[in-house]
Amino acid sequence: MATWQCVKQCGACCQLDPGDRPDLEAYLSEDELALYLSLIGPDGWCIHFDSENRECQIYPDRPSFCRVEADSFERMFGIQPEELNDFAIECCRQQIEGVYGDRSLELMRFNRAVGI
Repeated sequence: MATWQCVKQCGACCQLDPGDRPDLEAYLSEDELALYLSLIGPDGWCIHFDSENRECQIYPDRPSFCRVEADSFERMFGIQPEELNDFAIECCRQQIEGVYGDRSLELMRFNRAVGI
């Protein structure tokens, strides 16, 4: 069985371009949406993403919408805790493919890490 996990030095989720996420208002509160939009740099990446090391500079203190946790996903998407693993894997796969491509090293690393 595949098990979700964050893969170091990926950062696909740090690509925050709202054009790629047109339904932000549907799952973020007004305050969260304002915070989300304030995090977007001129290049579409999170201002806290260290592109050289490919990691989040505020990982322990990142906003709740940046966390793959049962309570966050239930609140934002209505995902029940027992569905979180499969949902998170599919979300990550789609995001990694969109940012890096469906034959990227990042996607291969993610698939291997989660057991696909």
